[in-house]
Amino acid sequence: MAVLFEDISTGYELEPVRKPPITRTTLALFGGASGDHNPIHIDIDFAKSAGMPDVFAHGMLSMAYLGQVLTNWVPQEAIITFGVRFQSITHLNDEITCSGRVIEKTEQDGKNRVRIEMQAVNQHGDIKLKGEAIVAL
Repeated sequence: MAVLFEDISTGYELEPVRKPPITRTTLALFGGASGDHNPIHIDIDFAKSAGMPDVFAHGMLSMAYLGQVLTNWVPQEAIITFGVRFQSITHLNDEITCSGRVIEKTEQDGKNRVRIEMQAVNQHGDIKLKGEAIVAL
């Protein structure tokens, strides 16, 4: 069912995406799929030599999770812009929940658009990413 501009109001909340705990397997699979083989994400000895207690998730993994909030709601081609600011490190065993909320409705160049405020948080409520998207409806 298509999302209609007239059916959406400011404050509308998109369906959240909840992910299982981040594991070493998650990091290895994402590294292979993305081509990001930075050892800080997969090699505990390397991470410790860099002053970290253990490996940690790729920032782009959390961004991909956040993007699922959008693609679960509208077709990918409806997404005009999507950007994030990384707020804090996502550690092993973090359970990420991603959400979005419509904060503005506009018409530009004859097209209906909504601006969406987004975030990814762990199970403790620590913000990992903040973002924003503009979607054509």
